[in-house]
Amino acid sequence: MRLLFLGDVMGRAGRSAISEHLPKLRQEWRLDFVVINGENATNGAGLSGDHAKLLFDAGADCVTLGDHAFDQKEMLGFIEREPRILRPLNFAKTAPGQGARLFTAQNGRKVLVTQVLGQVFMKRAFGDPFSAVDLVLRNHPLGGQADAIVVDMHCEATSEKMGMGHFCDGRASVVVGTHTHVPTGDAQILPGGTAYLTDAGMCGDYNSVIGMEKAEPLRRFVTGMSKGRFTPAMGEATLSGLFVETDDQTGRAKTVRMIRHGGRLQAAIP
Repeated sequence: MRLLFLGDVMGRAGRSAISEHLPKLRQEWRLDFVVINGENATNGAGLSGDHAKLLFDAGADCVTLGDHAFDQKEMLGFIEREPRILRPLNFAKTAPGQGARLFTAQNGRKVLVTQVLGQVFMKRAFGDPFSAVDLVLRNHPLGGQADAIVVDMHCEATSEKMGMGHFCDGRASVVVGTHTHVPTGDAQILPGGTAYLTDAGMCGDYNSVIGMEKAEPLRRFVTGMSKGRFTPAMGEATLSGLFVETDDQTGRAKTVRMIRHGGRLQAAIP
């Protein structure tokens, strides 16, 4: 299978880049399944129903969220009606929606997608991500119920993301980090056959401070005082993420490539 994972969509710039480029890339790269992290797609904080529909219309098969999952209050109800959106698996037990789902790709194969929140340096306490993922993987063995498995590890610490990669090695097709909006350069296939990248980066304007207009973040860094709200940067966005090709028999990764398309970053394609 040919899988594409795109990192955090950041505001209007990110949404516009997805709408403009993804339909064509899906055809050119012969993608079987596309996962997008959309938790910052609406004004940099959460995801609205309309913007979720835009991502699906552009070619997403699944949209994952994160710690900002319900910043847009309408998502509390919308996620119950739209099973293609996943909130973190280890979020509050009373949270609506689900944190893992077995999808049917366009080629008829089964793809399991799950997302968990890390604990290190996060602002609020979440449940143990490792035991949460372990239970899902035990119930959906790779190469059995699931032809491919994608794990989105949404957290701050690179060490925790790398720990999750090794924890899932051989049991998932892909483990990819999100949340920091900065793409890392360590795309690899781990010894057990799992494709791994510490952070996919963002789909947003990189002439910014992690996707936000520079003036207010710089003011706070320099003076320690705020003057206004953070607002998403509006320049041309780069689509950042990970392309993985899996073995049809085992579900393990055969090829892994970092993706950068458009905007300011140096291009990288499958």
